[in-house]
Amino acid sequence: MEAGRQRQGRLWSNLKEVCDLLHIPAACSVNTEELLFQHVQFKTGQRVHTIGQIFDTLYIVNSGFLKTVLIDEFGNEQVLSFPMKGDMLGVDGIHTRHYSSEAVALSDCDVILLPFKKLTALGRVHQELEHLMYGVMSRELVREQAMIGMLGALSAEARVARFLMSLADRFAQMGYSSKLFNLRMTRHEIGSYLGLTLETVSRTLSAFNEIGLISVDQRTIGIKDPEALKNLRRLPPSRTRAKQQAAAKARSNDSALATL
Repeated sequence: MEAGRQRQGRLWSNLKEVCDLLHIPAACSVNTEELLFQHVQFKTGQRVHTIGQIFDTLYIVNSGFLKTVLIDEFGNEQVLSFPMKGDMLGVDGIHTRHYSSEAVALSDCDVILLPFKKLTALGRVHQELEHLMYGVMSRELVREQAMIGMLGALSAEARVARFLMSLADRFAQMGYSSKLFNLRMTRHEIGSYLGLTLETVSRTLSAFNEIGLISVDQRTIGIKDPEALKNLRRLPPSRTRAKQQAAAKARSNDSALATL
């Protein structure tokens, strides 16, 4: 396990380990070794919490990948986020004391439970810790606002490009490769998150692959030109792309012949 200790056959983490996971400093006024928080494991497809469930806990992702969704009266899902290591879940339950979204594991996950009563009791005694936790919640809201702004301002191709670069940055922060990674979510789920159809996501990934911005092998994505992806506004028309591909292939063949 990445952090924690065994107690009564279960894994627990102290407050310092939780703060490290959230990328915030541990509150100096708190004895971090005495405060322990339980880990719970979820299998792929299991729900961490459901819509309407009574709110009593915040969740911190220690490992694995999840999605949070809204579900309408017809059973249609709207993906809100793809939480991963260091992200906090369940903040939407604070206002009404019921979760307004559903969190589902996209892979086997290890999640740390942060009982809200325990957190608020600590906050009353240690205001420094309370402010740090508010900062984490605010960070989640800022990320959601950035996504809403992106959806309103960018083309379909630019949305997919920004999404891939956002994933690459998150993988780098977790110590993994930002150049080659697996998509834990389906293309349909990506489309739901970005406000696009499955067909548009698939077509855009194929176009990125064709012009050499990425490589695609089922769910494995290789980032070949990160700067182009960051700055992309729209893809050129398909005819122009075909000409560019032909020209690039010709240059490659010429280079190969020159070395003979």
